[in-house]
Amino acid sequence: AECLERLSFADELIVVLDISGSMAGTSIHQAKAAAALAIAKLDADDHLNVIVFNNNAKGLFAAPRIASPENKATAQAFIENLQAQGGTEMASALDMALRGSAAPGSLRQVVFLTDGAVGNESDLFDIIDRLLGGTRLFTVGIGSAPNSYFMVKASESGRGSYTHIGNTSEVDERMAALFAKLESPVVTDITLLWPAGTAPDLSRAIMPDLYAGEP
Repeated sequence: AECLERLSFADELIVVLDISGSMAGTSIHQAKAAAALAIAKLDADDHLNVIVFNNNAKGLFAAPRIASPENKATAQAFIENLQAQGGTEMASALDMALRGSAAPGSLRQVVFLTDGAVGNESDLFDIIDRLLGGTRLFTVGIGSAPNSYFMVKASESGRGSYTHIGNTSEVDERMAALFAKLESPVVTDITLLWPAGTAPDLSRAIMPDLYAGEP
């Protein structure tokens, strides 16, 4: 495993936001507030991009840009003007978000905000397995009844974690907890090695990173 003495919130942060019709109403407001908080938290030497999807996926920038005050303001304005409408084509958004890699010694983190209203989970898991590389995928379930099966399994496959935001009043608290985790990776690239002939009763196929304060 690799020990990291210090890592900022995200050397590269990709925020993916579901703006399909199923997110209309309270859900899109929760998601936009959470995305805006993520952008505001970035340091000046981080990199950022915002990807939105409904029938199609679209990136704010062609490639991640430095998190300068100007670029953060552009991202914030972009998020503020989003409206929920259309279908849910999550595959293209996942593909766009997971293609790319961070510089050696740094982490590339994707925060995916959605209600998870999809019916092709197996195809989406295949995309994660194929394209994840060194990226970490953190899912944020929006609304009173997100697709928790998809969200939890996607975060496990993505070596990240799942956060649920059920109403607007929870945005600050839940996102603050996620920020605290993203800011403090202690050990990354953990691999379990079992003695020869040992068959563990229960073990995750992919081990997540270890964050400060976690057992």
